[in-house]
Parts: sequence; structure tokens; C-alpha cells
Amino acid sequence: MKTSWRSASLVATAAALLALTTACGQDQGDQADTGQNVGSAADAQGGYGSSDGYGSSGTTDKSAAKAKSAGQLASWDSEELGKVLTDSDGMTLYRFDKDTAEPPKSNCDATCLKAWPVVPASGAKAAPGVDASLLGEVTAADGTKQLTVDGWPMYHYAMDKKAGDVKGQGVGGTWWAAAPDGKKANKKAEQEAGAQPADLEGLSTRNDPKLGEVVVDKNGMTVYRFLKDSAWPIKSNCVGACAEKWPALAPVAKNDTQNIPLKGYMTFTRPDGTKQQTLNCWPVYTFSGDKKPGDTNGQGVGGTWYAAAPNGKPVGAPK
Repeated sequence: MKTSWRSASLVATAAALLALTTACGQDQGDQADTGQNVGSAADAQGGYGSSDGYGSSGTTDKSAAKAKSAGQLASWDSEELGKVLTDSDGMTLYRFDKDTAEPPKSNCDATCLKAWPVVPASGAKAAPGVDASLLGEVTAADGTKQLTVDGWPMYHYAMDKKAGDVKGQGVGGTWWAAAPDGKKANKKAEQEAGAQPADLEGLSTRNDPKLGEVVVDKNGMTVYRFLKDSAWPIKSNCVGACAEKWPALAPVAKNDTQNIPLKGYMTFTRPDGTKQQTLNCWPVYTFSGDKKPGDTNGQGVGGTWYAAAPNGKPVGAPK
């Protein structure tokens, strides 16, 4: 039996609409499965997931803080992160977003170094397959000659106790396990592009001590959902004065994300004509009341604003 061009067109249109609807997910009113509703109370901690602001509990463990030669650098394959750079003992090496690689500079001060001990440059050898010219050194706050990889200063994390620990990953939205070439360990990029991209400048996640895993922007600032928005059709109801207080998140390329599901990851045009990023088709924002990475001052504001989970659901929103 022949099918007319009109019937075929209607079938194709319906199929496309169903696919987009499925991608966006009809979970209006849904919320993340983890996290607590903490209302609008600000995080009283330092904003980095700890009481001292650097990811530790004020530890002064001399054995943890003591600098030890990295020796022969190596790497191991993390199921989540891909290749992770380690010292000769298998301890993870980290990099800090507030440092710079050009020129190399460490911005981890003396207090910071208690939680993030320097990896000494002396005696370090490049990991197998990595150009030895990528290794260098910079003077840390405590005067130690600190190892750099492709310009980035390297650190250990005092809370890592054994080989393979990566407890420092995502702390404060500024600390990340390093790849063998000094970039951020990023398995998704390895799988999609076949190589590590330039330094991640997009969305990623961090483990908040109260809320669990939440999305952060390239600066480590918490990303939020607004319960009055809709995902189908995609629409932002935060305009005017609201948009000044809750800036819309600008578009971020898919290959510039880490730990972010790509289902429903798209942009749309706001009422003012600008483009806004979505997570699972939900518009997302930052909060002007957050002043530093790790702040969650927007959580629960007005009973309508909640930190966004990687799947786009509002963490801790009431059911």
C-alpha cells in the first residue's frame, strides 16, 4: 500500500516531536533523589566544603603536610576520570583553578598548603609517554620548589591516605585531579575527542557537604534551577529584576563539560533575545548572592530556587 507524501510528513514530524519530548524529559515538579532542603540559609563554612575553606578539617598532620619527592610520575585509569597523574607511590596529584600556568604561579597560601601539600620538583621524572619538557618548577608560598606540569603547580591532598584515593576531586569547585600532561583528568573528553581538551572552561560538578553532587560553572560557582520555569516548552520565567539577581547561564559547549549528562543539554532563546543553557531542557542560572566558589546562598530562596543536580533536577526541592 502506498503512503502519500502528506502522511509520511506527518509521521516524520510526530516522530521528531516525540524524540525531543523524550530528550527533555517530562519531569515537571521532579527533584533530585539526594540532598536536603536547607531553605535559604547560607553555608556557614568556608565555601570549599570544609571549616577552614580549603577542603580540610583544620588538619595539622605533619606527616600529611611534609613534602616528599614525587620520583617517577605515573598514571592509573580511573573508571570515572580516565588517566590520573600520580607520584611514585600512586598518590594522586592535583591542580588548583586559582593558580596560573602562563606564567606558572601558585596561589595556594601557607594555610592552604596544610591541606594541599606541595609536590616538590626535585627528583620528579615525567610519566611514561609524556614529554619531559612539560615538567618545570615554581616557588610555592612556603619556599619549596614546586613541581609544575605544563605550567600548572602540582599538589597532594592531605585527606588522601592511600594510592588511588581521589578525595580532593572537585573540592570547592577549584581542585581537580591532574592528567599526565597537566590538564584536568576528563574521561568524557578522552572518549569523545580521543584526546584531552584545553583546560575545562565549562560546566562540571562538585560534592557539596550538605547537598551532595551539584553543578558548578567554570568559576566553581553553584548553578541553580527555578521551579517556575518549564522544560517543555523550554521557557524562562526569570526576567527583568529577577534576571539581574539570577543571571542566566550562557551557552556552554558539550565538549567543555565534565560529569554532565548530555540528554536534553541544549540552549534556547530567552525573552530578551539572548541564549541560555539548559540541563535536561531546564533553564539554569547562577546567583548574584554567591560571592565565592562553593557558596550555596541561593539554595531554597523563595521556595523556588534550588541548586541543580547533573540531571537538571532541583536538589532538595519539596516533593
